[in-house]
Amino acid sequence: MKSANPVGKLVVKVMAGANDPERCAQAFTVASTALASGAEVSLWLTGEAAWFAVPGKCEEFELPHSAKLADLRDAILAAGKITLCTQCAVRRGINEGDQIPGIVIAGAASFIEEIMQPGVQALVY
Repeated sequence: MKSANPVGKLVVKVMAGANDPERCAQAFTVASTALASGAEVSLWLTGEAAWFAVPGKCEEFELPHSAKLADLRDAILAAGKITLCTQCAVRRGINEGDQIPGIVIAGAASFIEEIMQPGVQALVY
């Protein structure tokens, strides 16, 4: 018996930012690779990764032998969904309207609602 979407939905929560570049880049890479594989993808920016919702921050990120974070972000925004954690934004002084167009701000209740749906796989980096 085949499912309607054999690839499914992936929710990736990334807490690491420039403070842990390999873990951060891995989250963006996994999310964009899942999209390329046909999965529905939602990327949550939490903790230090919240900064990547602000224009210019992904462009400043560098990690040797890794795809450009801005390119991965743009691919995810084009075909998936990116959400900035409400509390993480507030703690960093990021206000509604400071984020890149297309990135929404939502809280824990929205995250839980998303990951509790049937067929959803959640990963945390």
